[in-house]
Amino acid sequence: TDQLKAGAQRYAAQGYEVAIPALFDRQQKDAVIPFDQAPKGRDMMLACELPQTMMDADAAVKHLSADGGKVAVMGFCWGGGLALRAAQTLDIACAVSFYGTRLQQYLDRPLKAPLQGHFGSHDDHTPPDVLKEVREYLPDIEMHLYEAGHAFANDARPSHVPEAAELAHERTLDFLRKHLG
Repeated sequence: TDQLKAGAQRYAAQGYEVAIPALFDRQQKDAVIPFDQAPKGRDMMLACELPQTMMDADAAVKHLSADGGKVAVMGFCWGGGLALRAAQTLDIACAVSFYGTRLQQYLDRPLKAPLQGHFGSHDDHTPPDVLKEVREYLPDIEMHLYEAGHAFANDARPSHVPEAAELAHERTLDFLRKHLG
């Protein structure tokens, strides 16, 4: 989406090389699902097989690290859950999860890389009991809570909370500087 591209440009403007893997391409080539078609996006996400999705994410990681540089993985919503899985399984320097979903399915192995998470305190996709479970299973996660709901950093949605989004992005940049150098 244009919103995701703008987010990538935000980090590129800070000097980071950024790639957005086309994780829906196995279901529909060049798919871009507008936010007002959420059921279609959900159905495509559910059709994705985790091993193949992680293989696609790993291909982007390998491309970005081809020159020997460190790589971080960042994801939003479903991608935020995938960022957690990346921190457990991929050869990366760190990962950042913005309001990651489906987190409980990833509570089956320890982190290999540092993970920072940004969550809304009243996110019905990732409620407090799930976040408690994540903290207990992954005690090393750097978790930040914001007075917000789901998708608070997405300026294309009514759930956007500008102050929370800015603070989350500032914290993310500090985290990236620490782990990527």
